[in-house]
Amino acid sequence: MASRLVVRDVEAGYGAVRVLHGVSIEVREGETVVLLGTNGNGKSTLIKCIMGMVAPDAGEISLETDGARIDLTKRSTEEIVDLGIALVPEGRRLFPKLTVEENLLLGAYRAGARADIDRNLPFCFEAFPLLRERRRQLAGSMSGGEQQMLAIARALMSSPRILLVDEPSVGLAPILVNRVIGKIRELKERRHLTVLMAEQNFNQATKIADRGYIIVHGKIEFEGRSTQELRENELVKKYYLGV
Repeated sequence: MASRLVVRDVEAGYGAVRVLHGVSIEVREGETVVLLGTNGNGKSTLIKCIMGMVAPDAGEISLETDGARIDLTKRSTEEIVDLGIALVPEGRRLFPKLTVEENLLLGAYRAGARADIDRNLPFCFEAFPLLRERRRQLAGSMSGGEQQMLAIARALMSSPRILLVDEPSVGLAPILVNRVIGKIRELKERRHLTVLMAEQNFNQATKIADRGYIIVHGKIEFEGRSTQELRENELVKKYYLGV
């Protein structure tokens, strides 16, 4: 049955600092949804809430799948990964002193993914031929773009149904951003993934998004039902298009 990620009225922050204020979004099966916002507006905090890395102070986060509704706020990060939700974190967060292949194998740590290693590892090497060539290289010695490809491949090793991608363009040259975003689109189609991507690069993000949200100061200020609606919104013109 179809699955859906639902966030309703989430409030969250760090100590006395409130970051999210009544955030509501949803991501339906097969969609690529973009969460647009400049730095410091709460994109990463929302992603961390979904992954169980930050506990919301109020609101609901649920995964609706196979006829069941699972409350993610009551699950640990490990349990959320076991449900088929994987994260490509901001800044890659690789293990720099481990090899490319060792990083990939760690991506298959969850029990449900271990049986798929013989299928997923060749797939990752096919999707990212450079990783096959560099499989014995230490991850920390790779360039930023190469590390981003490795971080995406590592997430795929967990056999996810839903992929969360946090700021894939950060620290990358424009040509590499274009390549990384294109690869996310390709992998989404090939693996029939559902994708939620937090990004501040509007032009690149909307190349692959079906629709999206704009978050400003921890609040969803606009929901675009298509990328065309996003492009025509005044907030986008102000913050992203320089109009």
